Amino acid sequence: MMKTERLCARCGGDMPITARTDARTCSTRCRVAAHREAKKRVFPVELTTRDRWVRRSTTKAPLTTVGTPASSTNPRSWSTYRNATESVAGVGLGFVLNGDGIACLDLDHALAADGSPKPWAAEILRQAGDTYTEVSPSGDGLHVFGYADVRQGRRIRREGGYAVEVYGDGRYIAMTGQRFQGTPTTLADISALVEQIIA
Repeated sequence: MMKTERLCARCGGDMPITARTDARTCSTRCRVAAHREAKKRVFPVELTTRDRWVRRSTTKAPLTTVGTPASSTNPRSWSTYRNATESVAGVGLGFVLNGDGIACLDLDHALAADGSPKPWAAEILRQAGDTYTEVSPSGDGLHVFGYADVRQGRRIRREGGYAVEVYGDGRYIAMTGQRFQGTPTTLADISALVEQIIA
């Protein structure tokens, strides 16, 4: 079957050429799965009320809602949450950090095969407290969101062979809305944790 350049908003596969122009998924299976996933997806209001949303490609590059390249430093390429969720560009959502006090800890390879946090990640989650945490697009990482003043992002290697990335400005985070183990849909102050990590 011939394919178009459009991609399925759920699986990232090519859309069939026979798909309607407003279709977002490549098949009934993907459409039903996307509907179920959307019902479970709940982002914090502290994020959804900020007009700093973008779409993302299969390679995690930021896109505008019309599918052109977006920038984590150019507000004109950002959108409202509603417009971003209604867009069919790319395969998912992203949120831009712009130095207003919202920060993200990116924990790569933080989850064991059974979905539980590895000991080092569990300790970070414990210290973060009740704040919004989601599973990253890879399925084995975590994004911990909260309030902290982070002017320059950095990747910190820790004893034990793992690394923690800390971002607060000039960066976008690929979002899934897949809350980790029932964490709240609100943001907490994670300043003390950030200071400890970057010390």
